Amino acid sequence: MPDATPLLELPYILPAQAQKHVTHNEAIARLDALTQLAVEDRTRTVPPDTPAEGARHIVAAGATAAWDGQDDKVAVLVNGGWLFLAPSPGWCAYVMAETAALIFDGAQWVDPPRNLDNLPGVGIATTSDAVNRLAVAAQASLFSHDGAGHLVKVNKASAGDTASLLFQSGWSGRAEMGLSGSDDFTIKISPDGVTWQEAMHFDATSGAVGGASVQQSADDTTPGRLMRTDWGYGPGNLLGTVAQAGGKPTGAVIERASNANGDYVRFADGTQICTHAVDLGAITAVGSGSWADPYRTAAAPDWAFPAAFAAPPVVTAHGVPSDPVAGDPLRRMCCPATGAPTATAVPGIRLVRLGATADADDFTALLCALGRWA
Repeated sequence: MPDATPLLELPYILPAQAQKHVTHNEAIARLDALTQLAVEDRTRTVPPDTPAEGARHIVAAGATAAWDGQDDKVAVLVNGGWLFLAPSPGWCAYVMAETAALIFDGAQWVDPPRNLDNLPGVGIATTSDAVNRLAVAAQASLFSHDGAGHLVKVNKASAGDTASLLFQSGWSGRAEMGLSGSDDFTIKISPDGVTWQEAMHFDATSGAVGGASVQQSADDTTPGRLMRTDWGYGPGNLLGTVAQAGGKPTGAVIERASNANGDYVRFADGTQICTHAVDLGAITAVGSGSWADPYRTAAAPDWAFPAAFAAPPVVTAHGVPSDPVAGDPLRRMCCPATGAPTATAVPGIRLVRLGATADADDFTALLCALGRWA
C-alpha cells in the first residue's frame, strides 16, 4: 500500500502507526491549502518578509533562498514553515494580485483557454438579444489597427438586402447610410424615424451622385443644394466654348478668341461683342474740303465679323489718326460712315474729315459690333 494518495499526496495513516495525529494533521493542512486554491501572487522568487500563517504563493521561476528549487509549486506557510505542493495538470488557482484564474498545463501556469466562437450573444455593460447579438453601452468604442490598418465590414447576402449604419435619437432612426436595398451607396435622413428622404446616393456603376441634396435641374436654385458640374460653373468651365439648348446655357460662361477679322467675346446669355481696327489711309484721299465735297478716306472696305451674329448687330465706329496730331485739334476731327450691317459683316467703312484742313493724315477706324451670337 502506498504512503500517500495519488492525486493530492495526502499521507495515509499506516497500520500500527504511532502518533497518527501527525499524519492526519498533515493531510488536513494540505486539504486546507488546496481546497478553493487562491494564491496571493505568482511573481515572487523569494518568500515575503513577514508572511501570515496560511499564506499561499505560486513560486516564480528562478526562485532562491527558502524557495530554491521550488519553481511553479504552491508554497504554503504552515506552522511557521513553508510547505511546497507540486501541481498536477489541470489544477486551477485564483491569483488575487491579478484578479485572474490560472491553470497548470503540466509544465507551467497559464491562462485558461477561452473559446468565444459561436456565442449566442455578447453584452458589454448591457444585455444582448436575438437581433442585437452584440450590444455595447459605453461612451466610445475603439477599433484599432493590428498591422498596417483596420477595416470595419458590414456584409449583406444579396443586392436586395441591406448593409448600413443606422443613427438613432431616443431609439428612433434619424439617419442611415450604406447599401439599402441595392448596391448603390445611399444616405437617408428622417425627422421622426417614419418618413425617410434620400438625401444623396452614389451609383454603384458610374459613381454619379443624385438625391434631394443635389440640383434637380439646370434652373434649380434651391438654397442648400449641391451644384452639379453640368449645371454649374467653376475654373474648369468658366472659359471655353459657349452653347445653349432651349435658351439655357450648356457650355462655358465666356468664350473669347480672335482671327484676321478681329477679336470677339461671347457670353453664356447670348451676348456677343466684336472689335476690330481698320487702317483706312489718308483722310484727304478723296474730296476738296468743301461742305458739298468733304475730305474723306478713299478706301471703303467691308468688315467681315470675326464671329457671326444671330441678327444684324449694332455697329459703332470712331476714327483716330495713326500718328499723333498735336498741332491742330481740327486735324483729329472726323465722322465715321458705314453701310447697313448684316449678321456677318458691315460694308462701306469710311471716315470723313470735319473741316477743311488739307493735311493728309493717316487714320484708323476702331469698330465695335454688339448683338447676339448665332
